[in-house]
Amino acid sequence: MPADTSDPLAALGLTPAQTALYDAVLRLHRATCAKLAEAVGDPPESLHRELTTLVRLGVVDEQAGEYLARHPAAALGRLIADRLDHLAEESRRIDAVLGSIRRLVHQYDAGRDQQTGQFPVELVGGADELYESVIGMAVQAPPLRLLTAVPDRRTMSDFTQRYADQWIAAQHRGLLSCRTLIPADLLQMPGLPEKLVRFERAGARIRTVGSVPSWFLVAGDEVAGLPARWGGALAENAYRFHLVRASVVVAALRTLFEELWARAAPPPWARTDDGVVRVLRLASQGVGDEAIARQLGVSVRTVRARFAGAMAELGAQSRFQAGVEAARRGWLAERPGSDPARHA
Repeated sequence: MPADTSDPLAALGLTPAQTALYDAVLRLHRATCAKLAEAVGDPPESLHRELTTLVRLGVVDEQAGEYLARHPAAALGRLIADRLDHLAEESRRIDAVLGSIRRLVHQYDAGRDQQTGQFPVELVGGADELYESVIGMAVQAPPLRLLTAVPDRRTMSDFTQRYADQWIAAQHRGLLSCRTLIPADLLQMPGLPEKLVRFERAGARIRTVGSVPSWFLVAGDEVAGLPARWGGALAENAYRFHLVRASVVVAALRTLFEELWARAAPPPWARTDDGVVRVLRLASQGVGDEAIARQLGVSVRTVRARFAGAMAELGAQSRFQAGVEAARRGWLAERPGSDPARHA
């Protein structure tokens, strides 16, 4: 059953009843269970159980029989962190499965599929053959929906210097529809940002994460690419890799990619205005409009205009929703070398 996208808190594990109760706590800021029951129209006995859950989740505090609202950014930060920990654990489980892929392939190759014959695995070697294989698949069935994850500097260096123009042209011609994940620190490589900007302008989508567990690709619904050694860099292994045509492997790698993509952030040049980010970041720390204006050296009207712009860009109906969505997209993370006082 799909998640209820009308309630962002549902994605963090809160039920509709808990969300309604949390909204009441925010409005009253400090109240007894009886007063909250009066506000939401539910009996105190049932509310007590829900309040206990909210306290356990860390979004509400209890003091001397009264329930206090924590700042939403701090409260939901804990729920978001718990959700990210869960996603990270799921990714580790997928990594463990993929780490055993060679053993599974050997076991599968030992038998026979009564309809299609042997398990189709092609061992490919060499950077030229890798890139030509992808372009070849794209020419046969355009546009090829390509998911790629690249963990290392050497492979991205080869891409920048030797293959980027070919892939950009393929994307521009409609042969490829590419999404790519790379570690954020690779954006410091000379020449790479310029190539990635051109790639995006041609229609590709780029996101960055802290680290990528291994090189891999998913080409359409039928082909997966795996390195000869999971976790290794292609360049360090002479670009030896397997093209696997098996739905279970394609599905596993696609799931891993989507988990990483959901936690990834756009490259810096694709993010919203820095002034908007600074306003959201300070608000998430509990700083009020006037204090934000003083710290950034702008007017309160400018601060509120930036809030309005952020809500529009994020598709949020409130500041609270804007803060949650901004945190999900990684906007609130400090960038290396950033200076909060600059570009206010």
